[in-house]
Amino acid sequence: MKLPEDLPAEEADLSQGEQEAPQAASAEVGQSAGQQIVRATGTVMIAFIVVSLIGVVHQMVITRVFGVSAALDSFYAANRITELLFNLMAGGALGSAFIPMFTGYLTRKDKKGAWRLASGVLNTVTLILVGVSVLVWIFAPQIVEHGLFILAADANLGQVDETVRMLRIMLPSVIIFGISGLVMGMLNAHQSFLIPALAPGFYSLGIIFGALWLPSSWGIDRLAVGVVLGALAHLLVQLPSLLRLPGRFYQLSVGFRDKAVQKVLALMVPRVIGAGVVQLNFLANTVIALSLGEGAASAVTLAFALMLMPQRAIGQSAGIAALPTLSAQAELGKTAEMRQLIASILRGMLLLAAPASIGMIILRVPIVQVLYEGGEFSPTATQMVAWALLWYALGLVGHSLVEVLSRAFYAVQDTRTPVLVGVGAMSLNIVLSFVFSRWFQSLGWMAHGGLALANSLATGLESLILLVLVRKRLHGINGHEVFNGGLISLAGSAVMGLAVYGFITIVPLSSRVVSLIGGVVIGVIVYALVLWLLRVPEFTSVQKAVLARLHRQA
Repeated sequence: MKLPEDLPAEEADLSQGEQEAPQAASAEVGQSAGQQIVRATGTVMIAFIVVSLIGVVHQMVITRVFGVSAALDSFYAANRITELLFNLMAGGALGSAFIPMFTGYLTRKDKKGAWRLASGVLNTVTLILVGVSVLVWIFAPQIVEHGLFILAADANLGQVDETVRMLRIMLPSVIIFGISGLVMGMLNAHQSFLIPALAPGFYSLGIIFGALWLPSSWGIDRLAVGVVLGALAHLLVQLPSLLRLPGRFYQLSVGFRDKAVQKVLALMVPRVIGAGVVQLNFLANTVIALSLGEGAASAVTLAFALMLMPQRAIGQSAGIAALPTLSAQAELGKTAEMRQLIASILRGMLLLAAPASIGMIILRVPIVQVLYEGGEFSPTATQMVAWALLWYALGLVGHSLVEVLSRAFYAVQDTRTPVLVGVGAMSLNIVLSFVFSRWFQSLGWMAHGGLALANSLATGLESLILLVLVRKRLHGINGHEVFNGGLISLAGSAVMGLAVYGFITIVPLSSRVVSLIGGVVIGVIVYALVLWLLRVPEFTSVQKAVLARLHRQA
Protein backbone atom coordinates (compact mmCIF):
# COMPACT_ATOMS: atom_id res chain seq x y z
CA MET A 1 0.00 0.00 0.00
CA LYS A 2 0.95 3.64 -0.31
CA LEU A 3 1.28 6.12 2.47
CA PRO A 4 -1.36 8.90 2.49
CA GLU A 5 1.02 11.43 1.04
CA ASP A 6 1.59 9.11 -1.93
CA LEU A 7 -2.08 8.99 -2.95
CA PRO A 8 -2.69 9.77 -6.63
CA ALA A 9 -3.65 13.28 -7.62
CA GLU A 10 -7.26 12.45 -8.39
CA GLU A 11 -7.77 11.33 -4.77
CA ALA A 12 -5.87 14.27 -3.29
CA ASP A 13 -7.75 16.93 -5.29
CA LEU A 14 -10.03 18.35 -2.57
CA SER A 15 -12.00 21.54 -2.30
CA GLN A 16 -11.06 24.03 0.39
CA GLY A 17 -13.87 22.80 2.62
CA GLU A 18 -12.74 19.20 2.18
CA GLN A 19 -9.14 20.16 2.94
CA GLU A 20 -10.24 21.51 6.30
CA ALA A 21 -12.14 18.33 7.15
CA PRO A 22 -9.08 16.19 7.94
CA GLN A 23 -8.03 18.69 10.62
CA ALA A 24 -11.30 18.19 12.44
CA ALA A 25 -11.14 14.46 11.90
CA SER A 26 -7.57 14.46 13.18
CA ALA A 27 -8.63 15.55 16.62
CA GLU A 28 -11.46 13.04 16.53
CA VAL A 29 -9.10 10.21 15.64
CA GLY A 30 -6.53 11.30 18.16
CA GLN A 31 -8.95 11.53 21.06
CA SER A 32 -9.04 8.26 23.00
CA ALA A 33 -8.25 6.10 19.95
CA GLY A 34 -6.75 3.55 22.32
CA GLN A 35 -9.86 3.44 24.51
CA GLN A 36 -12.04 3.17 21.42
CA ILE A 37 -10.09 0.16 20.16
CA VAL A 38 -10.08 -1.45 23.61
CA ARG A 39 -13.88 -1.22 23.72
CA ALA A 40 -14.20 -2.49 20.17
CA THR A 41 -11.76 -5.34 20.83
CA GLY A 42 -13.70 -6.34 23.93
CA THR A 43 -16.92 -6.31 21.92
CA VAL A 44 -15.49 -8.47 19.14
CA MET A 45 -13.82 -10.79 21.66
CA ILE A 46 -17.11 -11.46 23.46
CA ALA A 47 -18.86 -11.96 20.12
CA PHE A 48 -16.19 -14.44 19.00
CA ILE A 49 -16.63 -16.42 22.22
CA VAL A 50 -20.39 -16.61 21.63
CA VAL A 51 -19.86 -17.61 17.99
CA SER A 52 -17.35 -20.29 19.03
CA LEU A 53 -19.87 -21.79 21.46
CA ILE A 54 -22.54 -21.82 18.74
CA GLY A 55 -19.98 -23.45 16.44
CA VAL A 56 -19.38 -26.22 18.97
CA VAL A 57 -23.14 -26.86 19.14
CA HIS A 58 -23.31 -26.78 15.33
CA GLN A 59 -20.61 -29.46 15.09
CA MET A 60 -22.28 -31.59 17.78
CA VAL A 61 -25.65 -31.44 15.99
CA ILE A 62 -24.14 -32.49 12.65
CA THR A 63 -22.26 -35.38 14.25
CA ARG A 64 -25.26 -36.64 16.20
CA VAL A 65 -27.72 -36.34 13.31
CA PHE A 66 -25.55 -37.76 10.53
CA GLY A 67 -22.83 -39.66 12.40
CA VAL A 68 -19.66 -40.53 10.51
CA SER A 69 -20.80 -41.44 7.01
CA ALA A 70 -19.89 -41.25 3.34
CA ALA A 71 -22.71 -38.75 2.85
CA LEU A 72 -21.22 -36.42 5.47
CA ASP A 73 -17.82 -36.79 3.80
CA SER A 74 -19.43 -35.60 0.57
CA PHE A 75 -20.97 -32.60 2.33
CA TYR A 76 -17.63 -31.57 3.84
CA ALA A 77 -15.92 -32.01 0.47
CA ALA A 78 -18.49 -29.83 -1.34
CA ASN A 79 -18.40 -27.25 1.44
CA ARG A 80 -14.61 -27.12 1.25
CA ILE A 81 -14.83 -26.23 -2.44
CA THR A 82 -17.28 -23.37 -1.82
CA GLU A 83 -15.12 -22.07 1.04
CA LEU A 84 -12.06 -22.22 -1.20
CA LEU A 85 -13.88 -20.27 -3.92
CA PHE A 86 -14.92 -17.55 -1.48
CA ASN A 87 -11.48 -17.29 0.12
CA LEU A 88 -9.76 -16.99 -3.23
CA MET A 89 -12.24 -14.61 -4.88
CA ALA A 90 -13.04 -12.37 -1.90
CA GLY A 91 -12.69 -13.38 1.75
CA GLY A 92 -10.15 -11.43 3.78
CA ALA A 93 -8.73 -9.92 0.60
CA LEU A 94 -11.87 -7.83 0.13
CA GLY A 95 -11.85 -6.38 3.64
CA SER A 96 -8.12 -5.62 3.70
CA ALA A 97 -8.36 -3.70 0.42
CA PHE A 98 -11.79 -2.09 0.79
CA ILE A 99 -11.85 -0.92 4.43
CA PRO A 100 -8.74 1.36 4.26
CA MET A 101 -9.98 3.12 1.10
CA PHE A 102 -13.58 3.37 2.32
CA THR A 103 -12.34 4.74 5.66
CA GLY A 104 -10.14 7.22 3.80
CA TYR A 105 -13.16 8.74 2.09
CA LEU A 106 -15.07 8.92 5.38
CA THR A 107 -12.09 10.56 7.09
CA ARG A 108 -12.02 13.22 4.37
CA LYS A 109 -15.78 13.76 4.94
CA ASP A 110 -16.40 12.60 1.38
CA LYS A 111 -19.41 10.37 2.02
CA LYS A 112 -20.47 10.55 -1.62
CA GLY A 113 -17.11 9.17 -2.72
CA ALA A 114 -17.23 6.49 0.00
CA TRP A 115 -20.63 5.16 -1.04
CA ARG A 116 -19.81 5.42 -4.71
CA LEU A 117 -16.77 3.23 -4.01
CA ALA A 118 -18.93 0.79 -2.01
CA SER A 119 -21.45 0.60 -4.87
CA GLY A 120 -18.76 -0.04 -7.45
CA VAL A 121 -17.00 -2.73 -5.43
CA LEU A 122 -20.32 -4.39 -4.60
CA ASN A 123 -21.39 -4.47 -8.26
CA THR A 124 -18.02 -5.70 -9.52
CA VAL A 125 -17.44 -8.38 -6.90
CA THR A 126 -21.01 -9.66 -7.27
CA LEU A 127 -20.61 -10.00 -11.03
CA ILE A 128 -17.29 -11.82 -10.60
CA LEU A 129 -18.72 -14.23 -8.02
CA VAL A 130 -21.83 -14.88 -10.13
CA GLY A 131 -19.67 -15.63 -13.17
CA VAL A 132 -17.35 -17.96 -11.26
CA SER A 133 -20.30 -19.72 -9.59
CA VAL A 134 -21.98 -20.33 -12.96
CA LEU A 135 -18.77 -21.83 -14.35
CA VAL A 136 -18.35 -24.05 -11.28
CA TRP A 137 -22.00 -25.16 -11.55
CA ILE A 138 -21.44 -26.18 -15.18
CA PHE A 139 -18.15 -27.97 -14.59
CA ALA A 140 -18.98 -29.32 -11.12
CA PRO A 141 -18.67 -33.00 -12.15
CA GLN A 142 -15.18 -32.46 -13.56
CA ILE A 143 -14.11 -30.35 -10.55
CA VAL A 144 -15.29 -32.97 -8.10
CA GLU A 145 -14.13 -36.04 -9.99
CA HIS A 146 -10.70 -34.77 -11.01
CA GLY A 147 -9.94 -32.24 -8.27
CA LEU A 148 -11.50 -33.63 -5.12
CA PHE A 149 -8.55 -35.89 -4.33
CA ILE A 150 -6.56 -32.64 -3.82
CA LEU A 151 -9.21 -30.42 -2.27
CA ALA A 152 -10.51 -33.01 0.16
CA ALA A 153 -8.04 -35.78 0.76
CA ASP A 154 -10.25 -37.23 3.51
CA ALA A 155 -13.44 -37.31 1.41
CA ASN A 156 -15.14 -40.46 0.11
CA LEU A 157 -14.45 -40.23 -3.61
CA GLY A 158 -17.13 -42.81 -4.38
CA GLN A 159 -19.80 -40.22 -3.66
CA VAL A 160 -19.13 -38.07 -6.72
CA ASP A 161 -22.76 -37.56 -7.75
CA GLU A 162 -23.82 -36.68 -4.22
CA THR A 163 -20.96 -34.21 -3.84
CA VAL A 164 -21.75 -32.57 -7.19
CA ARG A 165 -25.41 -32.17 -6.21
CA MET A 166 -24.58 -30.56 -2.87
CA LEU A 167 -21.91 -28.34 -4.41
CA ARG A 168 -24.48 -26.95 -6.83
CA ILE A 169 -26.95 -26.38 -4.00
CA MET A 170 -24.36 -24.48 -1.94
CA LEU A 171 -22.92 -22.29 -4.72
CA PRO A 172 -25.30 -19.34 -4.00
CA SER A 173 -23.64 -19.05 -0.58
CA VAL A 174 -20.42 -17.92 -2.31
CA ILE A 175 -22.22 -14.91 -3.82
CA ILE A 176 -24.12 -14.14 -0.61
CA PHE A 177 -20.97 -14.25 1.50
CA GLY A 178 -19.19 -11.92 -0.93
CA ILE A 179 -21.95 -9.33 -0.47
CA SER A 180 -22.14 -9.93 3.28
CA GLY A 181 -18.38 -9.56 3.67
CA LEU A 182 -18.52 -6.18 1.98
CA VAL A 183 -21.37 -5.08 4.27
CA MET A 184 -19.24 -6.17 7.22
CA GLY A 185 -16.42 -3.93 5.97
CA MET A 186 -18.79 -0.93 5.68
CA LEU A 187 -20.00 -1.43 9.26
CA ASN A 188 -16.48 -1.89 10.64
CA ALA A 189 -15.39 1.32 8.91
CA HIS A 190 -18.18 3.08 10.83
CA GLN A 191 -16.89 1.57 14.11
CA SER A 192 -19.78 -0.91 14.24
CA PHE A 193 -18.37 -4.27 15.34
CA LEU A 194 -20.88 -6.25 17.43
CA ILE A 195 -23.35 -7.38 14.77
CA PRO A 196 -20.68 -8.19 12.13
CA ALA A 197 -18.77 -10.24 14.71
CA LEU A 198 -21.94 -12.14 15.66
CA ALA A 199 -22.90 -12.81 12.02
CA PRO A 200 -20.90 -16.09 11.74
CA GLY A 201 -22.99 -17.44 14.60
CA PHE A 202 -26.12 -16.95 12.48
CA TYR A 203 -24.43 -18.96 9.72
CA SER A 204 -24.00 -21.84 12.17
CA LEU A 205 -27.63 -21.44 13.27
CA GLY A 206 -28.71 -21.82 9.63
CA ILE A 207 -26.89 -25.14 9.40
CA ILE A 208 -28.36 -26.26 12.72
CA PHE A 209 -31.83 -25.36 11.40
CA GLY A 210 -31.19 -27.37 8.25
CA ALA A 211 -30.04 -30.43 10.20
CA LEU A 212 -32.87 -30.44 12.76
CA TRP A 213 -35.94 -28.91 11.13
CA LEU A 214 -35.82 -29.39 7.37
CA PRO A 215 -37.60 -32.54 6.13
CA SER A 216 -35.62 -35.67 7.00
CA SER A 217 -36.57 -37.08 3.58
CA TRP A 218 -34.10 -34.58 2.09
CA GLY A 219 -31.27 -36.57 3.68
CA ILE A 220 -27.83 -34.92 3.68
CA ASP A 221 -29.10 -32.28 1.24
CA ARG A 222 -30.74 -30.45 4.12
CA LEU A 223 -27.25 -29.57 5.37
CA ALA A 224 -26.43 -28.04 2.00
CA VAL A 225 -29.66 -26.03 2.10
CA GLY A 226 -28.75 -25.05 5.68
CA VAL A 227 -25.47 -23.58 4.38
CA VAL A 228 -27.38 -21.29 2.01
CA LEU A 229 -29.86 -20.34 4.75
CA GLY A 230 -26.96 -19.64 7.10
CA ALA A 231 -25.27 -17.43 4.50
CA LEU A 232 -28.54 -15.49 4.07
CA ALA A 233 -28.81 -15.10 7.84
CA HIS A 234 -25.19 -13.89 7.91
CA LEU A 235 -26.17 -11.12 5.47
CA LEU A 236 -29.67 -10.27 6.71
CA VAL A 237 -28.65 -9.80 10.34
CA GLN A 238 -26.29 -7.00 9.23
CA LEU A 239 -28.71 -5.15 6.92
CA PRO A 240 -30.59 -3.20 9.65
CA SER A 241 -27.27 -1.75 10.87
CA LEU A 242 -26.28 -0.92 7.29
CA LEU A 243 -29.57 0.87 6.63
CA ARG A 244 -28.99 3.08 9.69
CA LEU A 245 -25.63 4.36 8.44
CA PRO A 246 -25.67 8.09 7.63
CA GLY A 247 -25.51 9.32 4.05
CA ARG A 248 -25.67 5.87 2.51
CA PHE A 249 -26.78 5.39 -1.10
CA TYR A 250 -26.34 2.85 -3.86
CA GLN A 251 -25.48 3.34 -7.55
CA LEU A 252 -26.08 0.48 -9.94
CA SER A 253 -24.15 2.24 -12.70
CA VAL A 254 -20.75 2.26 -10.94
CA GLY A 255 -18.50 -0.64 -11.87
CA PHE A 256 -15.05 -1.81 -12.84
CA ARG A 257 -14.24 1.31 -14.89
CA ASP A 258 -14.26 3.47 -11.75
CA LYS A 259 -10.64 4.23 -10.80
CA ALA A 260 -11.23 3.75 -7.07
CA VAL A 261 -12.81 0.36 -7.72
CA GLN A 262 -9.87 -0.62 -9.88
CA LYS A 263 -7.51 0.33 -7.07
CA VAL A 264 -9.41 -1.84 -4.57
CA LEU A 265 -9.25 -4.79 -6.96
CA ALA A 266 -5.54 -4.17 -7.54
CA LEU A 267 -4.96 -4.18 -3.78
CA MET A 268 -6.90 -7.46 -3.53
CA VAL A 269 -4.61 -9.30 -5.97
CA PRO A 270 -1.70 -9.87 -3.52
CA ARG A 271 -4.13 -11.06 -0.84
CA VAL A 272 -5.77 -13.48 -3.28
CA ILE A 273 -2.35 -14.89 -4.13
CA GLY A 274 -1.58 -15.13 -0.43
CA ALA A 275 -4.85 -16.96 0.23
CA GLY A 276 -3.95 -19.42 -2.51
CA VAL A 277 -0.56 -20.06 -0.93
CA VAL A 278 -2.20 -20.62 2.47
CA GLN A 279 -4.54 -23.20 0.89
CA LEU A 280 -1.58 -24.93 -0.76
CA ASN A 281 0.23 -24.95 2.57
CA PHE A 282 -2.82 -26.51 4.22
CA LEU A 283 -3.04 -29.17 1.53
CA ALA A 284 0.68 -29.91 1.77
CA ASN A 285 0.46 -30.37 5.53
CA THR A 286 -2.57 -32.62 5.08
CA VAL A 287 -0.66 -34.82 2.61
CA ILE A 288 2.34 -35.02 4.97
CA ALA A 289 0.09 -35.83 7.93
CA LEU A 290 -1.65 -38.60 5.96
CA SER A 291 1.74 -40.23 5.48
CA LEU A 292 2.45 -40.26 9.22
CA GLY A 293 -0.05 -42.93 10.19
CA GLU A 294 -3.70 -43.29 11.10
CA GLY A 295 -5.18 -40.35 12.97
CA ALA A 296 -2.30 -37.93 12.40
CA ALA A 297 -4.22 -35.70 9.97
CA SER A 298 -7.27 -35.56 12.24
CA ALA A 299 -5.10 -34.84 15.28
CA VAL A 300 -3.37 -31.82 13.75
CA THR A 301 -6.69 -30.52 12.37
CA LEU A 302 -8.44 -30.69 15.75
CA ALA A 303 -5.43 -29.26 17.63
CA PHE A 304 -5.09 -26.35 15.21
CA ALA A 305 -8.81 -25.59 15.62
CA LEU A 306 -8.32 -25.45 19.41
CA MET A 307 -5.39 -23.06 19.07
CA LEU A 308 -7.45 -20.83 16.79
CA MET A 309 -10.10 -20.25 19.46
CA PRO A 310 -7.93 -17.97 21.68
CA GLN A 311 -6.17 -16.64 18.58
CA ARG A 312 -9.49 -15.35 17.22
CA ALA A 313 -10.47 -13.87 20.58
CA ILE A 314 -7.11 -12.12 21.07
CA GLY A 315 -5.48 -11.51 17.69
CA GLN A 316 -8.34 -11.31 15.22
CA SER A 317 -10.56 -9.24 17.51
CA ALA A 318 -7.78 -6.67 18.00
CA GLY A 319 -6.95 -6.65 14.28
CA ILE A 320 -10.56 -6.16 13.20
CA ALA A 321 -11.11 -3.40 15.76
CA ALA A 322 -7.85 -1.62 14.91
CA LEU A 323 -7.99 -1.53 11.09
CA PRO A 324 -10.54 1.31 10.67
CA THR A 325 -8.79 3.57 13.19
CA LEU A 326 -5.34 2.82 11.77
CA SER A 327 -6.68 3.53 8.28
CA ALA A 328 -8.05 6.89 9.42
CA GLN A 329 -4.74 7.81 11.07
CA ALA A 330 -2.86 6.80 7.92
CA GLU A 331 -5.19 8.91 5.79
CA LEU A 332 -4.48 11.93 8.03
CA GLY A 333 -0.73 11.29 8.00
CA LYS A 334 -0.66 10.80 11.78
CA THR A 335 2.36 8.48 11.85
CA ALA A 336 3.24 9.22 15.48
CA GLU A 337 -0.29 8.29 16.58
CA MET A 338 -0.09 5.08 14.53
CA ARG A 339 3.18 4.15 16.23
CA GLN A 340 1.71 4.70 19.68
CA LEU A 341 -1.50 2.85 18.88
CA ILE A 342 0.24 -0.17 17.35
CA ALA A 343 2.62 -0.36 20.33
CA SER A 344 -0.31 -0.28 22.75
CA ILE A 345 -2.15 -3.02 20.86
CA LEU A 346 0.93 -5.23 20.67
CA ARG A 347 1.53 -4.78 24.42
CA GLY A 348 -2.06 -5.76 25.13
CA MET A 349 -1.86 -8.83 22.94
CA LEU A 350 1.37 -9.98 24.56
CA LEU A 351 -0.24 -9.60 27.98
CA LEU A 352 -3.11 -11.84 26.84
CA ALA A 353 -1.53 -14.27 24.36
CA ALA A 354 1.48 -15.34 26.45
CA PRO A 355 -0.54 -16.61 29.46
CA ALA A 356 -3.09 -18.19 27.09
CA SER A 357 -0.25 -20.05 25.37
CA ILE A 358 1.21 -21.32 28.65
CA GLY A 359 -2.25 -22.23 29.92
CA MET A 360 -3.05 -24.29 26.82
CA ILE A 361 0.27 -26.10 27.05
CA ILE A 362 -0.26 -27.10 30.69
CA LEU A 363 -4.00 -27.85 30.39
CA ARG A 364 -3.85 -29.43 26.95
CA VAL A 365 -4.91 -32.91 28.07
CA PRO A 366 -7.95 -31.78 30.16
CA ILE A 367 -8.97 -29.46 27.31
CA VAL A 368 -9.04 -32.30 24.77
CA GLN A 369 -10.65 -34.72 27.23
CA VAL A 370 -13.52 -32.38 28.08
CA LEU A 371 -14.22 -31.30 24.49
CA TYR A 372 -13.68 -34.51 22.54
CA GLU A 373 -13.07 -37.69 24.53
CA GLY A 374 -15.90 -40.20 24.57
CA GLY A 375 -17.56 -42.66 22.24
CA GLU A 376 -15.27 -43.37 19.31
CA PHE A 377 -12.78 -40.74 20.50
CA SER A 378 -10.41 -42.82 22.61
CA PRO A 379 -7.80 -41.84 25.22
CA THR A 380 -5.17 -42.60 22.56
CA ALA A 381 -6.78 -40.03 20.29
CA THR A 382 -6.74 -37.57 23.19
CA GLN A 383 -2.99 -38.00 23.58
CA MET A 384 -2.45 -37.49 19.85
CA VAL A 385 -4.44 -34.25 19.75
CA ALA A 386 -2.91 -32.99 23.00
CA TRP A 387 0.58 -33.67 21.62
CA ALA A 388 -0.12 -31.54 18.55
CA LEU A 389 -1.76 -28.84 20.69
CA LEU A 390 1.42 -28.60 22.79
CA TRP A 391 3.42 -27.47 19.76
CA TYR A 392 0.66 -25.38 18.18
CA ALA A 393 0.18 -23.47 21.44
CA LEU A 394 3.79 -22.32 21.23
CA GLY A 395 2.81 -20.31 18.15
CA LEU A 396 -0.21 -18.55 19.67
CA VAL A 397 1.72 -15.33 20.32
CA GLY A 398 3.10 -15.26 16.77
CA HIS A 399 -0.32 -15.92 15.22
CA SER A 400 -1.86 -13.11 17.29
CA LEU A 401 0.86 -10.58 16.43
CA VAL A 402 0.54 -11.29 12.71
CA GLU A 403 -3.15 -10.34 12.81
CA VAL A 404 -2.37 -6.76 13.87
CA LEU A 405 0.99 -6.27 12.14
CA SER A 406 -0.43 -7.29 8.75
CA ARG A 407 -3.33 -4.87 9.22
CA ALA A 408 -0.87 -2.06 9.91
CA PHE A 409 0.26 -2.51 6.29
CA TYR A 410 -3.30 -2.74 5.03
CA ALA A 411 -4.04 0.58 6.74
CA VAL A 412 -1.40 2.30 4.59
CA GLN A 413 -2.71 0.49 1.49
CA ASP A 414 0.15 -1.98 1.20
CA THR A 415 -1.19 -5.51 0.73
CA ARG A 416 1.97 -6.70 -1.02
CA THR A 417 4.43 -6.69 1.90
CA PRO A 418 2.49 -8.88 4.36
CA VAL A 419 1.60 -11.30 1.56
CA LEU A 420 5.22 -11.65 0.45
CA VAL A 421 6.30 -12.27 4.04
CA GLY A 422 3.42 -14.72 4.49
CA VAL A 423 4.33 -16.63 1.34
CA GLY A 424 7.90 -16.96 2.58
CA ALA A 425 6.69 -18.14 5.98
CA MET A 426 4.32 -20.72 4.48
CA SER A 427 7.09 -22.01 2.20
CA LEU A 428 9.36 -22.37 5.22
CA ASN A 429 6.52 -24.12 7.04
CA ILE A 430 6.33 -26.82 4.36
CA VAL A 431 10.11 -27.40 4.44
CA LEU A 432 10.21 -27.53 8.25
CA SER A 433 7.22 -29.89 8.27
CA PHE A 434 9.26 -32.52 6.41
CA VAL A 435 12.34 -31.90 8.55
CA PHE A 436 10.65 -31.86 11.96
CA SER A 437 8.33 -34.81 11.31
CA ARG A 438 11.34 -36.98 10.47
CA TRP A 439 13.28 -35.54 13.40
CA PHE A 440 10.45 -36.38 15.78
CA GLN A 441 10.30 -39.91 14.37
CA SER A 442 14.02 -40.35 14.98
CA LEU A 443 13.52 -39.30 18.61
CA GLY A 444 10.70 -41.81 19.04
CA TRP A 445 8.11 -39.04 19.39
CA MET A 446 4.76 -38.84 17.58
CA ALA A 447 5.77 -37.39 14.22
CA HIS A 448 2.70 -35.20 13.66
CA GLY A 449 3.91 -32.94 16.47
CA GLY A 450 6.66 -31.83 14.10
CA LEU A 451 4.04 -30.37 11.75
CA ALA A 452 2.67 -28.23 14.58
CA LEU A 453 6.14 -27.10 15.64
CA ALA A 454 6.96 -26.15 12.04
CA ASN A 455 3.83 -24.00 11.88
CA SER A 456 4.63 -22.26 15.16
CA LEU A 457 8.24 -21.48 14.22
CA ALA A 458 7.34 -20.24 10.72
CA THR A 459 4.58 -18.00 12.09
CA GLY A 460 6.82 -16.70 14.85
CA LEU A 461 9.46 -15.76 12.27
CA GLU A 462 6.74 -14.15 10.13
CA SER A 463 5.64 -11.97 13.06
CA LEU A 464 9.23 -10.87 13.77
CA ILE A 465 9.87 -9.91 10.14
CA LEU A 466 6.60 -7.97 9.98
CA LEU A 467 7.51 -6.19 13.22
CA VAL A 468 10.86 -5.11 11.77
CA LEU A 469 9.23 -3.95 8.53
CA VAL A 470 6.46 -2.04 10.34
CA ARG A 471 9.09 -0.36 12.50
CA LYS A 472 11.00 0.65 9.37
CA ARG A 473 7.85 1.81 7.57
CA LEU A 474 6.68 4.00 10.45
CA HIS A 475 10.20 5.14 11.47
CA GLY A 476 9.90 3.47 14.85
CA ILE A 477 7.26 1.66 16.84
CA ASN A 478 7.86 2.61 20.49
CA GLY A 479 9.69 -0.66 20.90
CA HIS A 480 10.54 -0.16 24.58
CA GLU A 481 6.83 -0.28 25.45
CA VAL A 482 6.34 -3.51 23.53
CA PHE A 483 9.50 -5.04 25.03
CA ASN A 484 8.48 -4.15 28.58
CA GLY A 485 5.04 -5.62 27.95
CA GLY A 486 6.67 -8.82 26.73
CA LEU A 487 8.83 -9.10 29.85
CA ILE A 488 5.84 -8.54 32.13
CA SER A 489 3.76 -11.12 30.28
CA LEU A 490 6.56 -13.69 30.46
CA ALA A 491 7.08 -13.14 34.18
CA GLY A 492 3.39 -13.30 34.95
CA SER A 493 2.90 -16.34 32.70
CA ALA A 494 5.75 -18.18 34.42
CA VAL A 495 4.23 -17.63 37.88
CA MET A 496 0.77 -18.53 36.59
CA GLY A 497 2.11 -21.66 34.88
CA LEU A 498 3.71 -22.92 38.09
CA ALA A 499 0.48 -22.40 40.02
CA VAL A 500 -1.65 -24.17 37.41
CA TYR A 501 0.81 -27.06 37.08
CA GLY A 502 0.89 -27.46 40.84
CA PHE A 503 -2.92 -27.58 40.91
CA ILE A 504 -3.39 -30.23 38.23
CA THR A 505 -0.71 -32.48 39.75
CA ILE A 506 -2.74 -32.81 42.98
CA VAL A 507 -6.12 -33.29 41.25
CA PRO A 508 -6.98 -36.92 40.34
CA LEU A 509 -6.56 -37.59 36.62
CA SER A 510 -10.17 -38.79 36.41
CA SER A 511 -11.43 -35.32 37.40
CA ARG A 512 -10.96 -33.84 33.93
CA VAL A 513 -13.63 -31.14 34.35
CA VAL A 514 -12.26 -30.13 37.77
CA SER A 515 -8.73 -30.03 36.35
CA LEU A 516 -9.78 -27.79 33.46
CA ILE A 517 -12.10 -25.38 35.26
CA GLY A 518 -9.96 -25.22 38.39
CA GLY A 519 -6.80 -24.72 36.35
CA VAL A 520 -8.36 -21.88 34.35
CA VAL A 521 -9.73 -20.14 37.45
CA ILE A 522 -6.45 -20.41 39.37
CA GLY A 523 -4.49 -19.26 36.33
CA VAL A 524 -6.65 -16.17 35.83
CA ILE A 525 -6.48 -15.23 39.54
CA VAL A 526 -2.71 -15.71 39.84
CA TYR A 527 -1.97 -13.84 36.60
CA ALA A 528 -4.27 -10.97 37.57
CA LEU A 529 -2.56 -10.78 40.97
CA VAL A 530 0.87 -10.54 39.32
CA LEU A 531 -0.32 -7.73 37.03
CA TRP A 532 -1.85 -5.93 40.02
CA LEU A 533 1.36 -6.22 42.06
CA LEU A 534 3.39 -4.92 39.13
CA ARG A 535 0.89 -2.07 38.64
CA VAL A 536 0.54 -2.78 34.93
CA PRO A 537 -1.31 0.22 33.38
CA GLU A 538 -3.55 -1.94 31.17
CA PHE A 539 -4.73 -3.98 34.14
CA THR A 540 -5.27 -0.88 36.24
CA SER A 541 -7.41 0.66 33.48
CA VAL A 542 -9.56 -2.46 33.18
CA GLN A 543 -9.91 -2.65 36.96
CA LYS A 544 -11.07 0.96 37.19
CA ALA A 545 -13.53 0.52 34.32
CA VAL A 546 -15.07 -2.58 35.92
CA LEU A 547 -15.36 -0.92 39.34
CA ALA A 548 -16.89 2.18 37.79
CA ARG A 549 -19.52 0.14 35.97
CA LEU A 550 -20.35 -1.85 39.10
CA HIS A 551 -20.67 1.40 41.01
CA ARG A 552 -23.06 2.84 38.41
CA GLN A 553 -25.19 -0.31 38.47
CA ALA A 554 -25.29 -0.26 42.28
